[in-house]
Amino acid sequence: MLRSLSRPFLNCKSCPQFGARIARSSYEIFVSFCTSPVMAKSKFEYVRNFETDDTCLRNCYIVVRLDGRNFHKFADQHNFAKPNDDRALDLMTQSARSVMEELEDIVIAYGQSDEYSFVFKRSSNWFKRRASKLMTHVASQFSSSYVFYWRDYFGEQPLLYPPGFDGRVVLYPSNRNLRDYLSWRQADCHINNLYNTVFWSLVLKGGLSTTQAEDRLKGTIAGDKNEILFSEFNINYNNEPPRHRKGTALIWEKVEETTTKQIKLPAEEKEVTVTRSRKRVTAHHCDIIGDQFWKEHPEILEDDS
Repeated sequence: MLRSLSRPFLNCKSCPQFGARIARSSYEIFVSFCTSPVMAKSKFEYVRNFETDDTCLRNCYIVVRLDGRNFHKFADQHNFAKPNDDRALDLMTQSARSVMEELEDIVIAYGQSDEYSFVFKRSSNWFKRRASKLMTHVASQFSSSYVFYWRDYFGEQPLLYPPGFDGRVVLYPSNRNLRDYLSWRQADCHINNLYNTVFWSLVLKGGLSTTQAEDRLKGTIAGDKNEILFSEFNINYNNEPPRHRKGTALIWEKVEETTTKQIKLPAEEKEVTVTRSRKRVTAHHCDIIGDQFWKEHPEILEDDS
């Protein structure tokens, strides 16, 4: 289109200077027209009215929870160790750390098994608090990180197909609500891990089939499961790895990093030790239901007032 506008004037032989001025003028008008706000609008723009407003209510913690899609099948096809595969848990945590480093408004993340919950601070205005933007960014960053870091944890074992994670957004208006949510997820971790520890002990060590193990555990309570572990397999559940029993909480903490630098002096080179304080994402495998964790890390929660 630009050529068709400028050619008649550029080819003007009777007055080259006049033709050149007209050509420049036409070009400037054309560029101005293309870049004007009027050009951005069209008769099709009405379709934007179909978009729904998904802005999250202010003064609420925004929680994005991801769950692995059909991860029982995924774990079986990739030969995950039972009842817990530390490689898979480390990969989940690395993927969650990647999300937190990308979105620094996440004040805490909690994960267990094939799920992770990410808590955005109350005052966060990332993506103008649009739920769809927050959820899709967290999900895409987590999923791509899971694939990207796979070889770091599984070595030459191939990733047979891409994993999938679904997400949801929930708002919690108070510190008590948020703590109860995270307590719920940690209680779920304990219940599931205790069951799986007994179940796979019965199958892998006790020689039962999966159906027989399910029948054996029907109607049992936590005390019954602990008794089976101890009396039949000499396993004290309280001695199991904390991250299996408690899950993983990721938070921002200041850590001291010490590095050595070479400094050139007039007569020599000298090594100097430099210590810096930096914020890093650190992992904790501890109880987050009680008060101690929150007293030790008061910066996570914002004032309710």
